[in-house]
Amino acid sequence: MLLFLIISLTLFLLWTLWNMRGLPGLPAPNIKESFHPLVSILVPLRNEERNVSRLISSLKFLTYPNLEIILLDDGSTDLTLSLLREHTELDSRFKIVIGTELPSGWAGKVHACHQLQREAKGDYFLFLDADVRLSPSVIEKALALLMKNGSKLLTGFPSFDVPVFFSKLLIPLMHFVVLFHLPIRIANKGKMPSATAANGAFMLFERKAYQEMGGHRSVQSSIVDDVQLAKNMKTSGFSVCLADISADVSCRMYERNSEVWEGFVKNIFSGLGRSVPMVILLSIFYAYFYVLPGLLLVYGLWTLQPVYALPWLLTVLQRMAVDWKANQRLALSFFMPLSAAALITIMNASMWRSLRKKPYSWKGRHYT
Repeated sequence: MLLFLIISLTLFLLWTLWNMRGLPGLPAPNIKESFHPLVSILVPLRNEERNVSRLISSLKFLTYPNLEIILLDDGSTDLTLSLLREHTELDSRFKIVIGTELPSGWAGKVHACHQLQREAKGDYFLFLDADVRLSPSVIEKALALLMKNGSKLLTGFPSFDVPVFFSKLLIPLMHFVVLFHLPIRIANKGKMPSATAANGAFMLFERKAYQEMGGHRSVQSSIVDDVQLAKNMKTSGFSVCLADISADVSCRMYERNSEVWEGFVKNIFSGLGRSVPMVILLSIFYAYFYVLPGLLLVYGLWTLQPVYALPWLLTVLQRMAVDWKANQRLALSFFMPLSAAALITIMNASMWRSLRKKPYSWKGRHYT
């Protein structure tokens, strides 16, 4: 068993190192570029008072010369709306929209994005989450890569600020799962919907392709709308570029452990296609290849047999390679067995909540 584990983890490490080389980074902006199509930055906000100030500050420092920024208050019950007005006054690039009541059959964020795109005039739509922070030149870089690849959607996973324990264990695994399980070259060059990953925190669409695909209306009831939108783009014949945006986009998704739990429980089972066999298979896979090495490490230390630490070391090296690529803290790589155990726990919790017909909840709304 030990030899099989070591050989398998060595192959996983080599595959991950090769696979992540296919993930394109954002190029340096071309300062001589004179073509500047209008880009509409579209941000839905619901009870985001803690993020408004830093979000607006980040957006104000963008250097792209042809922007409109539309912010939608989606029924907030805190100070979000008043803070938006306070921080955007006297800047003509900003427009604030008051969201309408959520219709039956729509997911909250999806409806907010649908309303935003109706207000937008840009040739490109950039959908952002309120907890995202951007580098000043990210729009120029993203457009350059989108046009170079001939893609109609560019998306990627930001670097994540992980302030609480649960976020340290789970959030960096988003990068790990993509760079380990998704064949990046096939995802970026092909139009196979199953080979798709996306992150709703940063999605840059060409407007015409977005509208032809059906926009957010095509995923109106989806909880995991970002992945489904990317799949719909491919189904409609458009290519999707998954890029390494972590040097230019950062995100602080959650502030409390309870938020991490509810956010992942809401999304993860739906993200797996609500497939019970997939949850079982992934639970067994991560338990054997990523939790077991932690137990073997303890056994090896207890019995003074260093060879039993080798599987754990290989998992750390694999995770560290991903964390380095994703601009995450490398020290978190040493806790890969705990991260895998947390992933297994939350996958099963999400599945059982769905199977028991209990709704998911997020920001005062309930989803089935």
